[in-house]
Amino acid sequence: MEEQTIFHIINNMDKVTTNLIVQWNKVFEEDLGVSHILVLGHLKVHGKSRPSDIAKILGLTPPTLTYLSEKLVQKNLAKRLVDDSDRRIIHLGITDKGIEVVQRANQKGVELRKRLFEQLTKEERKQLLTIYEKLNKSL
Repeated sequence: MEEQTIFHIINNMDKVTTNLIVQWNKVFEEDLGVSHILVLGHLKVHGKSRPSDIAKILGLTPPTLTYLSEKLVQKNLAKRLVDDSDRRIIHLGITDKGIEVVQRANQKGVELRKRLFEQLTKEERKQLLTIYEKLNKSL
């Protein structure tokens, strides 16, 4: 494939992602960013986790995760839990309020993506699905 075409594909994919994040930040009425929601989403799926493990899985630095988790704890969306077998080990867990927030955040994301893809014809959506499936198989 021509190098210029690949650049345009990558550039446009990045623009779509950036615009979705900007729109999500406008409609999600919490004082939280996407990274906060990613941490809450991890906790919702995996349960209590060590901050260093969360940082590694999400590709964040430990100081960044410390900053994010501090805000989540302050807003009562997450809580720090001491390990029963070794009190030096701290885990991060999600609260019921945190579960509600991550569910609302995900719903807003679904609504935004649905509106985005409704701009495509049925045939274009089928083609896009085929392309994404093919790309996911190659990763």
